[in-house]
Amino acid sequence: MTHENTQSHSDRRSFIATGLVASAAILATGPGLVWADGAAFVVPKLAYGFDALEPHIDAKTMEIHHDKHHGAYVANLNKAIAGNADLAKLTIEELLADKAAKVPEAIRQAVINNGGGHYNHTLFWASLAPNAGGEPKGQLADAIKSTFTDFASFTGKMNEAGMKRFGSGWAWLAKTADGKLEIYSTANQDSPIMEGKKAILGIDVWEHAYYLKYQNLRADYLKAIWNVINWAEVEKRFA
Repeated sequence: MTHENTQSHSDRRSFIATGLVASAAILATGPGLVWADGAAFVVPKLAYGFDALEPHIDAKTMEIHHDKHHGAYVANLNKAIAGNADLAKLTIEELLADKAAKVPEAIRQAVINNGGGHYNHTLFWASLAPNAGGEPKGQLADAIKSTFTDFASFTGKMNEAGMKRFGSGWAWLAKTADGKLEIYSTANQDSPIMEGKKAILGIDVWEHAYYLKYQNLRADYLKAIWNVINWAEVEKRFA
């Protein structure tokens, strides 16, 4: 598994506590840039409890994943851009565009790793919900059928992308610049936004997303996650 940035437990807990208070109503807005007092990224509050996705995703995994892993990405992103007023004016999309081309080379990889982690996870939390799953409707359902034949073929291709990702990364449903749907995977915390595409749905296949419950059985995790996909949110992104 790819190494992840860490920070002291006490510092991270303090940072997350502050960030969650400041972002009480953020999740519904999607993975855009979130500021605390106009100066820092914060971890968005979940719209559901840690245990709300049981039995498909366990509560302890959700707690560690959200508070510790996402919290570390945010803390390290803030650290990377500290003191750079020009970067502070950019949206997360602008920071990550063209593989963070606007970011100075000295901190570019830190912004890609941690900014990508923040962006991807914010989108991921909003893509999940209790009492969800099933199949999409409307224009997204039509586009999936047109592109991948049917929903079963679509989920099969998504799961295949997740299984073929060696090490840590993501499986994506993305919209290209010309409006077409595409399934592929990225390593680490890279995402479609870095390539000029729009992320419609991302499935986290880092081991921290599933290992407590599923151990090495990534395929079982990928099969289960379709029971908690928030298609209403995903459909909004597509539209």
